[in-house]
Amino acid sequence: MRIFSVRYAAVGVGAVLLVANVAAMGQKKGKDYDRTAIATVLHDANVYVASDADAQKISLVTPGHEIQIVERSGAWVKVFANTDINDDANEDDRNKPEFGEDANVTPASGWIRDKGILGPGTAGGDVILFGSAANFEDEAERPHAPKGAAGAAHLLYKRVAEYFPDSPLAGEAAWRAADIRWQLDKVDVSTLPSAKEQEAYLRPQIYEGELKKVMKIYPGEFAARAAFDLLDNKLCGDWQGLPKCPEMETGLYVKYAQQYGDGPKAAEALYNAVYRQGVVVTMYLVQEDKKRSEEAAKRTQALAMDLKARYPKSEFAARGASIAFRVSQGIAIYGSDRD
Repeated sequence: MRIFSVRYAAVGVGAVLLVANVAAMGQKKGKDYDRTAIATVLHDANVYVASDADAQKISLVTPGHEIQIVERSGAWVKVFANTDINDDANEDDRNKPEFGEDANVTPASGWIRDKGILGPGTAGGDVILFGSAANFEDEAERPHAPKGAAGAAHLLYKRVAEYFPDSPLAGEAAWRAADIRWQLDKVDVSTLPSAKEQEAYLRPQIYEGELKKVMKIYPGEFAARAAFDLLDNKLCGDWQGLPKCPEMETGLYVKYAQQYGDGPKAAEALYNAVYRQGVVVTMYLVQEDKKRSEEAAKRTQALAMDLKARYPKSEFAARGASIAFRVSQGIAIYGSDRD
């Protein structure tokens, strides 16, 4: 998924307003906060000092971020805006604000136009939020994606699960939100010099909190999808031409396929194991360790047969058969093979 995100910086509005905003944020997460007052927006909403389009703009609420509704006046709504900015940072042990630029956003009190506002009490709100998130996700995956599309998709999916926990869309929405954040963080980590370290513990770990929450609340399909993502934190950064990493990763994928055999990612996991054993065959040949290379070749065939037997209609079964055939023909799976 090719998704990128940026956040808009907001302007501070003075010490008095800031104190009031912090108080509101503290109340938001309490047991008794008023769900009728919490909401999000589906579009970029300017926050004004007064209920007047000519008034000074003091902040911007982007899609998916939360507001707390204080009062309504005609076509205007008075709100505490961006009251959720620090939520994810507080959940993250690394204290890394989501999508970076949120660190510069200040919760603000002011007025926004009464349109595109959706909360837990909105009829059909789960479908509207989910559809809005899906549209932003689609935009984020296109070339030259609009700035902020991925972040908006993440947050709007998240609101589906938070505002409508009993919705049939809640599980998938929670999973999609967590996966988008995972993929964005994964891209960030991949740009660091440490990303090529062989050992996983030598590079920053991708934040696991959202995916683990999905696994806890939504067992079954979405737990299986989340568990598959989480394997990224255990994989090597760079194999460096040595069999140690693909051997270890083969074990990870086989274990996953055993644990989540009925899940949507099991066939892909087994294919990943087949591919890695094929790679090991080549690596041991380069090391002139014929015995271990032959053992890896046998395991490649066995895993490919298991993949075909368990998931015969899957594309991954065909791909696994291709890897097994190449190994049987002595064709290198890793590196170049030119006769």
